Amino acid sequence: MLGFLIAILSGALMSVQGVFNTQVTKQSGIWVANAFVQFTALLVCLAVWLFSADRASFSALFKVEPKYMLLGGAIGTFITYTVIKSMEQLGPARSVMFIVVSQLIIAYVIEILGLFGVEKQPLEMKKLLGAGIMIVGIIIFKWT
Repeated sequence: MLGFLIAILSGALMSVQGVFNTQVTKQSGIWVANAFVQFTALLVCLAVWLFSADRASFSALFKVEPKYMLLGGAIGTFITYTVIKSMEQLGPARSVMFIVVSQLIIAYVIEILGLFGVEKQPLEMKKLLGAGIMIVGIIIFKWT
């Protein structure tokens, strides 16, 4: 149950952050806003790390294998950029719908192919049907 609540909070925070970042971009420029977002995220992470019980050493990062797994932060830069641009062009609701469906489909492909060290899962028709229903929902939402 806690996992569901955390996921709901994550979605809510992502939506609010996207709107905030889009507004900041209008007054500063997309790469300035993006740099500020990433910089403030770094400051918050360092502060939480400093005062948390989980004081894992940064040297553990050098042991991560495969090394491409360390690209999450760089990918985050492009996530921020694409969220800002999509919200700017589609509005928050439509943008988030496409983002969520895209996340779901790509996450499922990662699972069924067993990519990036994720345990391979079987292809299930009910999950494909669920994704299809979400896509139909987007079409209905867009046309109303």
